[in-house]
Amino acid sequence: MNPHLFHGWLLDLYLDQEDGLSLWFIDQETDERVRFKQPFPVQFFATGQNEQLRALWKELRKRPCVTSLQRETRQDVFVADPVEVLSIGVDTPANQVRLFHDMEEIFPDMTWYDADVTISTRYIARYGAFPLALCEVLVDQAGQIQALKTLNSRWDLMPELPPLRVMELVPDCDPARGQVRSLGVFSDRLRQQVPLDAEGDFLHVIDQAILDYNPDILVTDWGDAWLIPFLLSQSENTGIPIHLNRDEGKTVRWQKETTYFSYGHIIYRPEEAHLYGRCHVDRKSAMMWSDYSLAGTLEMARVTTLPIEKAARVSPGQGISAMQVITALERGILVPYQKRQVEEFKSGMQLIQSDRGGMIYQPKVGLHMDVAQVDFVSMYPAVIIQGNISPEVPLPDVLEPASSELGVVPATLKPLYEKRVALKKKCREYPPEHPMVGSLKARAMALKWLLVVCFGFLGYKNARYGRIEAHEAVTKGGREVLLRAKEVAEEEGFEVLHMYVDALWIKKRGCNRPEHFNDVINRINHRTGLTINLDGIYRWVAFLPSKVDDRVPIANRYFGVFQSGEVKVRGLEARRRDTPRWIAAIQSRMIEVLGKARNKRELRPCILEAFSVYQEALDQLNAGRVPPDQLVVNGKVSYALEAYRSSTAAVRAARQMEAAGMSIRPGQRIRFLYTIGEQAVFAWDLGKVFDPALLNKARYIELLAKAGGSVLLPFGIDPKLLMEWSVRGGVQLMLKDCLI
Repeated sequence: MNPHLFHGWLLDLYLDQEDGLSLWFIDQETDERVRFKQPFPVQFFATGQNEQLRALWKELRKRPCVTSLQRETRQDVFVADPVEVLSIGVDTPANQVRLFHDMEEIFPDMTWYDADVTISTRYIARYGAFPLALCEVLVDQAGQIQALKTLNSRWDLMPELPPLRVMELVPDCDPARGQVRSLGVFSDRLRQQVPLDAEGDFLHVIDQAILDYNPDILVTDWGDAWLIPFLLSQSENTGIPIHLNRDEGKTVRWQKETTYFSYGHIIYRPEEAHLYGRCHVDRKSAMMWSDYSLAGTLEMARVTTLPIEKAARVSPGQGISAMQVITALERGILVPYQKRQVEEFKSGMQLIQSDRGGMIYQPKVGLHMDVAQVDFVSMYPAVIIQGNISPEVPLPDVLEPASSELGVVPATLKPLYEKRVALKKKCREYPPEHPMVGSLKARAMALKWLLVVCFGFLGYKNARYGRIEAHEAVTKGGREVLLRAKEVAEEEGFEVLHMYVDALWIKKRGCNRPEHFNDVINRINHRTGLTINLDGIYRWVAFLPSKVDDRVPIANRYFGVFQSGEVKVRGLEARRRDTPRWIAAIQSRMIEVLGKARNKRELRPCILEAFSVYQEALDQLNAGRVPPDQLVVNGKVSYALEAYRSSTAAVRAARQMEAAGMSIRPGQRIRFLYTIGEQAVFAWDLGKVFDPALLNKARYIELLAKAGGSVLLPFGIDPKLLMEWSVRGGVQLMLKDCLI
């Protein structure tokens, strides 16, 4: 029989050791989940001295997986002239990976290209298909794909999505802190709590639920670290099968734990459990789940082409890197395996002039009424696009591009930037309570993070398409944009209270409605060529000084409330990951109370109420009525424990865990309580019962006083006096006579 046409959404794609690729689709007509296979020969490239290339050619001729060898001329973005390379064709992606590592070991001095490109990235560059793409597929009777055409685009604003089946599998408690007694199984058809039993009967129930529902995405809590290993070990011990994979010929694929350095921090990624034919997303391991949940994760996978499981776990930086590689492959540009480009020599004066970062205008400390915040929409990506800033393109004259043809980096960012702007506009078409608003905001947030990291990747030494001079050109353009905006605002009679990289806080007597700012925004748009929007008008906003010296303002430490009632907080304890949840909640509650004030007259009673919130919290803490789990500190160790000469609280807790036989890795989060006694900490994840009498109340009173002091400082309460009152009592609540 002849091949037939199939229409469906691409869900998963992975290597098949013998046949090339396996692809899972959701049938558009029948809603069935089907798997097809597809041959997928690939190629990579090598260059070096002629003698080296000749020796490599001789070695490759012996390998049966090599299908072609030929000399070609290709473009390397870091080399002015085209590069002569040896093109190496390989029959399957799996063989290509093995072959490359063999050749790299034999010929360590060769320069390699397109050697480590992921299969999903190669696939979209060739066929245009991506996760959840609607495809028209020509399939033969053996299930082999003969041809594939993508019917939609990564950049569709409101794409037609498949009817995804999402199942949650959740233990009833944190496995590190208690004994799990049941597993929750939740979907749009089922809500069931399955008790665990020694005989393993619970496996029958969970397995039947998976078989009946056949989920596309399995969402778990602690799935990587505990749940999936537990289910597999129980299945092995009892002999009761559990069908985690849709592809029954595969086992769970484990990706090794890793520690890496990113943006000044040591990051630890635990071992990950990946499935075949369906996707496993662990909410506790997902990198940005709290920011954009499943809707944003699917949008991230769609635009970056990373598999859904990977898009959930990796940093946005890996996503933007994959997108740049796609652009390069589509243009026939070589993708370097290990970038060997170095920074150009600069004199001391050149470094001072070029390496200056973003523009920061120190805020006017204190409380300010009726302040507008205006933000440039993804300023740095917009500067990259407008200035055509890319490693292979001559640098612009501030904002004037030197070339009209977009380079790899701006060509990658332009559709991403335009889609985010369009999503934000689409979101405003719906009332705030509309169910579409949450999904649109999550998708826009995912794109925002991709745009945020693209600038940093330009200066990252290991980025495939990074160049420090391009990175510096972006900050130079950003500084110019902000200065032009400041000039316009002052020409229009506004006082500029603060500027921070891509935003301005401005005020003018009598201006407290959106239309009062239309003219200045339009003029800034025209003067800079970039889009700037009114983020909102604050009823009031407080800019805070340094905790060390109250004469020194801190650029990104402020809080306020918009006219809509929305509270905005930056740089305070509630925003820090190491702040105990209870203390963060008290600080947030105090700010919410203050946020009820619509004008200066209403602030006084709100200040008194906020202080009452603080006083009540202090009484709760002194009386021992705060649950210990709400006081856990989320610390981190950045190095191996033996490298520490002095012991921080997190290190002491980590050593307790290590002594109990637990493995501690650099970058790993360590949860602990402050206690009295020699150790002064209690490692929370040991799973031991904690005696509340050991809690160091004085330490938590200090943390509470610092959080409360940050909120009450703009209203005339000295944090030092608040600390003294909290510990010993005896200070009066004094408010400023005049609130600015």
